[in-house]
Amino acid sequence: MLVIVGYLIVLGSVFGGYVMMGGHLGVLYQPLELLIIGGAAVGAFVAGNDGKTVRATMKELPKLLRNSKKHDKALYMELLALLYVLLSKGRKDGMMALESDIDDPQNSAIFAPYQVILRDAPVIEFLTDYLRLVVSGNTDPFEIGELMEHELETYKQEAEVPAHSLARVGDALPALGIVSAVLGVVHALASADLPPAEMGQLIAHAMVGTFLGILLSYGFVSPLATLIEHKVAESLKVYQCIKVTLMASLNGYAPQLAVEFGRKILYSTERPSFTELEGHVREVKNR
Repeated sequence: MLVIVGYLIVLGSVFGGYVMMGGHLGVLYQPLELLIIGGAAVGAFVAGNDGKTVRATMKELPKLLRNSKKHDKALYMELLALLYVLLSKGRKDGMMALESDIDDPQNSAIFAPYQVILRDAPVIEFLTDYLRLVVSGNTDPFEIGELMEHELETYKQEAEVPAHSLARVGDALPALGIVSAVLGVVHALASADLPPAEMGQLIAHAMVGTFLGILLSYGFVSPLATLIEHKVAESLKVYQCIKVTLMASLNGYAPQLAVEFGRKILYSTERPSFTELEGHVREVKNR
């Protein structure tokens, strides 16, 4: 929703200001310029990316229009509570006691109260995979930490592919606008025998191409690339929270301290306070 609001602000500011200075919107209506610029941009996007990148980008675009706040404070409270329960059981009964819960989290009594986390398949897979490594024994905390770091780096690179592809399209749009403008000027010069008024109109139409290329780049496409990068960083924080909490536990910290480690790496806007987390953990203890 914020994407649409932002687009409306861009359009209102640009075209509203143009009208207020006495401009006529009809002059800016150049569908053939849009065809040249948009078609060339789409063609360059397809030519410059493989099928996986194209599919990933097309899949990501509709998500940007939804105003769903997925990673909020409530989610992290649930995640940290789940981690506390798992680590407490592992510390009390031995990590082997978690084997059945890890193998089938969908039917686990421990995971059952945390449906928000349970519905996030990639997060559950990440958590259970590393708990499985811990349960298997003979694991070096440093090696597990390194493996987590490599996996998170791979996740980040893959998730940012749509952002990078859109950023490149955004960078190309001003140049494609110039291509469209040059073609318009060529058309105008080829009609040099026209009266000055008509020649001026053709030149004006040609200049619209440069305007559209720049507007589409900085007002529409490039902001989408930035937004995807923000969303990737936000989603990555969930995995980093799990990593830091598990690593603290592997290094001998008690469950309550381990989840405090995980809490401290969260963004301030989503991070529960120490008191909030402590109260939530106390509620979990008393269940």
